[in-house]
Amino acid sequence: MKPIQIYAFDMNCVGHINHGLWTHPRDTSLNYTDLDYWVDFARTAERGKLDGIFLADIVGVYDVYKDGPETSIRTAAQIPVNDPIIPLSAMAYVTKHLGFGVTVNTTYEAPFLFARRMSTLDHLTKGRIGWNIVTGYLDSAARSMGMERQPDHDARYDAAEEYLEVVYKLWEGSWDDDAVKRDKIGGLFADPSKLRAVRHEGSHYRMDGIHLSEPSPQRTPLLFQAGASARGQDFAARHAECVFIASPTPQGARPMTEALRQRAAHFGRRADDLSILNLVSVVVGRTEKEGEDKLEDYRRHASVEASLAHYSSSIGIDLSKFGLDEPIEQTTTNAQQAALAAVSGKSSGKPAMTLRQIIDQMVLGSRQKPMVGSPEQIADRFQAWAEEGGIDGFNLARTVAPESLRDFVDLVVPVLQERGLFKADYAEGTLREKLFGRGDGRLPSSHPAAAFRHRT
Repeated sequence: MKPIQIYAFDMNCVGHINHGLWTHPRDTSLNYTDLDYWVDFARTAERGKLDGIFLADIVGVYDVYKDGPETSIRTAAQIPVNDPIIPLSAMAYVTKHLGFGVTVNTTYEAPFLFARRMSTLDHLTKGRIGWNIVTGYLDSAARSMGMERQPDHDARYDAAEEYLEVVYKLWEGSWDDDAVKRDKIGGLFADPSKLRAVRHEGSHYRMDGIHLSEPSPQRTPLLFQAGASARGQDFAARHAECVFIASPTPQGARPMTEALRQRAAHFGRRADDLSILNLVSVVVGRTEKEGEDKLEDYRRHASVEASLAHYSSSIGIDLSKFGLDEPIEQTTTNAQQAALAAVSGKSSGKPAMTLRQIIDQMVLGSRQKPMVGSPEQIADRFQAWAEEGGIDGFNLARTVAPESLRDFVDLVVPVLQERGLFKADYAEGTLREKLFGRGDGRLPSSHPAAAFRHRT
């Protein structure tokens, strides 16, 4: 069994996935505006040999629940939320190997400037940057950007396909590998004949310009994606290198992992071109009882209201309008299609869930029940997940910060390492080389971006 990959999952905000836990007396996430908070976070993750930190983002506010944003604002349900890119340079500066994945929305970011921003980060991190590609799902974000509403679900992916074509052309094709000379004697920094403008005329984007950054260690950052709808899975299978899923069970994960790898092969890629990571929250104690006691302590601070506000916007349905035992049978909205299909029963063939059933899942203020126990029990479950679910690793959501990450690093990581399930130390190279153990840091030739490399 190959070593498991583990990312620490967070967001530049007070309340992320497990809502309400910022109220716990030991939680320090109120310090999210302090750079020391993020630097310490990065140091802890690297001390534990984690593969990286993944920072999520959202560019709207959750305002579907009770027809407004008041619940989200009152409970800090991902509002306020700051730019996830800004802290990364400092976090990279105090670490040597830790990778960084960052969410940036294709619907609201100009590809030309975004390409420069990511190339800059790839330079400054020495090739340790990744991009989580999202298209958004909030009408509040669209209104904030001057639109009446967001584009339809599949139309957002159509535009994202073209967006990727533009940035691939910039990253992979605008500068030749040997364009930069740095010749002080001859006064030649770069050979103009080895650069070219990217000219693009498409349905969504027009551009005529030279990429403003010289080639970075990876050129194209490591590509993450989390689309769970049929359209999203096609997009991930074609473009992504790391795919995030959120299955509640290993048995539920197996069909997803197999389908993603089959789709990747359909697009001419290899099955092992994809690393699939499942979302998990861990509450660990030195003993099983200590873990269970800690969970009960945390539960007293969880916010069901914040979670319902988050969930309502995720599926595009105001859950406050349903009685506790009323089935949620609506099957179409313009929000997250896979989340809605899970609630309505469309994806499973089971009866639609009720509000009571949804709330019963919200043990720590999120829609996913945590993994609880001793270090050995957590390691057992990680191994079972990898073997039975066909996943490559985990996206580790915070509960009480920084306690949850420190507990995981100090208690669980040593057990995983003793069992040979997790690396003892980092490999050298870029983030892509560390994760896949091959190549020169560049995307493989089977990836669609390779088609835009300049051939001489």
